[in-house]
Amino acid sequence: MTEPQAVATCLNPVDSLEALMGVTPLLEIRLRYRGRVRRLYAKYELMNMTGSIKDRMAVHILRRAYECGDIRPGDTIVEASSGNTGISFAAIGRALGHPVRIYMPNWMSRERVQLIESLGATVVPVSADAGGFCGAIAMAQQFAEEHERVFLPHQFTHPANVEAHRTSTGPEIKAQLALFDRQADAFVAGVGTGGTVMGVGQYLRQGGRPVRVHPLEPANSPTLRTGHKVGRHRIQGISDEFIPSIVDLEQLDAVVDVWDGDAILMAQSLCRRLGLAVGISSGANVVGAIRVLDELGDDATVVTVLPDSNKKYLSTDLCHEEPVRDDYITPQVELLPFRAVR
Repeated sequence: MTEPQAVATCLNPVDSLEALMGVTPLLEIRLRYRGRVRRLYAKYELMNMTGSIKDRMAVHILRRAYECGDIRPGDTIVEASSGNTGISFAAIGRALGHPVRIYMPNWMSRERVQLIESLGATVVPVSADAGGFCGAIAMAQQFAEEHERVFLPHQFTHPANVEAHRTSTGPEIKAQLALFDRQADAFVAGVGTGGTVMGVGQYLRQGGRPVRVHPLEPANSPTLRTGHKVGRHRIQGISDEFIPSIVDLEQLDAVVDVWDGDAILMAQSLCRRLGLAVGISSGANVVGAIRVLDELGDDATVVTVLPDSNKKYLSTDLCHEEPVRDDYITPQVELLPFRAVR
């Protein structure tokens, strides 16, 4: 047997899918803010299999499910999602031969629905009157109770969600920062399920390093601060009406608030000035990282993630001119050429 044949033989289907994700580039984004040139660092997660950071979590949950016997060939994967997770489970689930059914609030971008359906999965829209995101979770649970051979990933409660980022995203950040001769002083990430901020934070703090770990949410809808849905916002994928159980706010530092309009302006700026075609939550994370960097000082190493691409937002306000407010950070920022390592 030749060496390539031997390698192919030892790879199971999950291993093959994992080869399509992770080891994404780390960007050193230079910018001029308040008259000074500063640097922040961001993982470019649209390089994953389906174009988002959620691929890491989805494949890891399915790996653990196979190992524990919680899922069998042919079982239907059923999940509630605001978009990226649904796309990830649709692609990975279909690649592994599973029917996939996604319950999604009906105000998410049309591109999300089209992508999931193009992957051969079923999308069940859930209106605000039917409970919105919480209603979607309840409907997914009800479907599992009424049908046989259903696997519920439970992304908001599954410890493998946090583990995925503790064992992949976190170590990659540390290793790539070393190529810039840096160590993380702070990590900032928007909270959807909370897996990214919890998992990366746990890894970066190993060995007792005093790394600040900040969860981020929309200022328009401060769920983390209030414990329930308040107001509305346009940063799809974060602040989904409740605090996920895997998020332990006592382990985290202060919540960072970002206005959705500021996030949109920053995402537009990253695209138009640097050619980084990212989504709205990426803009929010960069604005949040700038705020933390401004607090810690120019020499601090602040890291964040760019969770997905702009392709899921073409029908949203991301592709329209956004009004500028005096309290926005983006208009005060000049983005400069970036460097990247992989």
